[in-house]
Amino acid sequence: MNDKSKLRWGILGAARINERLMPAIVGASNAELVAIASRRTGAAAQTLAQYAPQQQNVCIYNDREALLNDPNIDAVYIPLANYEHAEWALRAIRQGKHVLCEKPMALSLAAIESIYLASREHNVKVMEGFMYRFHPQHTRVQELIQSGLIGEVRSIRSSFSFMMRPARMYRLAESVDNGGGAMWDIGCYAIHVARLFFDQQPISVTALSKHVESGADITTSGIIDFGDGKFAHFDFSFERARRCEYEIIGTKGGIKCHNVWAMPTDIPVISWWTEDGQQEEEQLPPANHFQLEIEHFSQCVLEDTDPLLSLEDAKNNCQLIVAALQSVEEKQVVTGNALRMWTFKRKRSREIHNVTDSDNF
Repeated sequence: MNDKSKLRWGILGAARINERLMPAIVGASNAELVAIASRRTGAAAQTLAQYAPQQQNVCIYNDREALLNDPNIDAVYIPLANYEHAEWALRAIRQGKHVLCEKPMALSLAAIESIYLASREHNVKVMEGFMYRFHPQHTRVQELIQSGLIGEVRSIRSSFSFMMRPARMYRLAESVDNGGGAMWDIGCYAIHVARLFFDQQPISVTALSKHVESGADITTSGIIDFGDGKFAHFDFSFERARRCEYEIIGTKGGIKCHNVWAMPTDIPVISWWTEDGQQEEEQLPPANHFQLEIEHFSQCVLEDTDPLLSLEDAKNNCQLIVAALQSVEEKQVVTGNALRMWTFKRKRSREIHNVTDSDNF
């Protein structure tokens, strides 16, 4: 018998992120793990046994379409390769499934527009999976800013990096046009954070990258201009020591979040200082942002409310990423229409092929 107080989830892939995501669904108060699929024979069963061994009666599919055709599934989580996100989000939506898609939602603005239109047509909810946004430490940072403690926000610095291990080299297998490299993997966090604390649209972006033979970026740094002397500096890399932090500087002081990717057992730390000599380090209770994300999206579906992260937010983040990639390619500042319009001419990617040719968009 279906428990109407719980959203029934299917996972559309056996990716490594299931190490965090699968226990989050199992542990969520309003969610139920119903199925997992993988096109690799045996991979779905192995993933379930590894990350949720106590779960019984979970359907195993060796065909992604079979999972989407399962009427017992209400929502799907998509952890596939970046260039596959848009295609399978659209397939899921057309089957009436609600979609939580691992970031990035898509590699092009046109694909996000297709997802938006399809979600409206089929009356389903879709959200991009930026799990960090559901950790209470970022709400605390926003509270400190709104209190006036550091005055008007003038600059943001976001830094995300780790040394690439051999087991993760697949992240560099595709060119940046096909969703490979640091930009689409960890850079989207850095840009998302920068946008979070400015209440205005950017007017330009400039970026520089180091690429590997595949055409994937392994390191990228850049600046987003939000106008009136307000700048966001982003930096991310697969060949630097681990960093996942941001710092906000205002007219009266500054705030730093020391660990954006906090593990469920980590004690989050926020430090702040002011021009008049105040300074403090706050320790917050541990939290599982993956589970909080699952509970939030499940609640939105069950109660028919809007997700915290809208498709408009996904579009805005994609716009900046695409503009930053254009800046790298053209070696110049990208401004004006490239940040406001949906007509940026990217190289033909695997995503665009899949969405336009296979799915008639």
